Amino acid sequence: MKEVQNLLFTFVIFIATVSPLFPASLEDLIGADRAAALNAANGFITEVQTKNLNPKLLPEHSKLQIFIKENLNNLGPNILVETLSLYNKPFGQAGNGGGWSEAERIGLFNRLVALKTLDGIQYYSETRKAMRVFYESSQIIDNPADKTPLPDPVFAEVPVSLTLYARQKDLTFGDNIYRFDFHTGTDTIFFVQENLTSMSAGIIPAIGKNKLRTIFALIDTGDSLLLYAAAMAKTASVPGMGDRIGLSFSNRAKAVIKWFTGRADDIFKG
Repeated sequence: MKEVQNLLFTFVIFIATVSPLFPASLEDLIGADRAAALNAANGFITEVQTKNLNPKLLPEHSKLQIFIKENLNNLGPNILVETLSLYNKPFGQAGNGGGWSEAERIGLFNRLVALKTLDGIQYYSETRKAMRVFYESSQIIDNPADKTPLPDPVFAEVPVSLTLYARQKDLTFGDNIYRFDFHTGTDTIFFVQENLTSMSAGIIPAIGKNKLRTIFALIDTGDSLLLYAAAMAKTASVPGMGDRIGLSFSNRAKAVIKWFTGRADDIFKG
């Protein structure tokens, strides 16, 4: 009996050690039909909802699902914008079914927390029908009260969780303070951005303090990284404001995804 118990214990340890090296496939996470659609969608699938909010693109990833649904329940938003995208790893890193290496995971995390590199990224403005600067400036700060600028951090190991504060000047919603909470696992890294100041579109109040959550997640699938973004907000009761913000958030999510994929190239392509 003791030998059997020892064998079972060894098997459990083996599974716990090996299983993170073989992450869920893209089809496991979003289904075969959606995986095919994503590969054929020129990079993005987007859903915008302004009533009866229920995630439609959320991957089958338990930790992320719990997090998204908790935020929806706590915030009670009147708009939800989701975006799916795919980053295909170069041939040298893909095709063997294995997940990211620890060095790649550390590198990707450090690129995500480098919020200063968001300076000057652009998105497509539906109002102007042209590309426009998203963040004029993006800077990590010590805390929301003092707002002392800090350099982007660099980590030798990936923390399980991390909180950063940032001051970001958005040409649409003004100069605001945000809290970024990062969460990590063996196959995923994601953050939620929450506004700590009220946001306005020009002179029009748009989103109150703590009424915006923007979640960005990357999930390792072996051959690729699945990118999921969700923006949920309780917007001001101004006619047309929800639709306007929905379109804006959709294009902004694409801009952040493009920012990240450029950063991921530094890791996988050198």
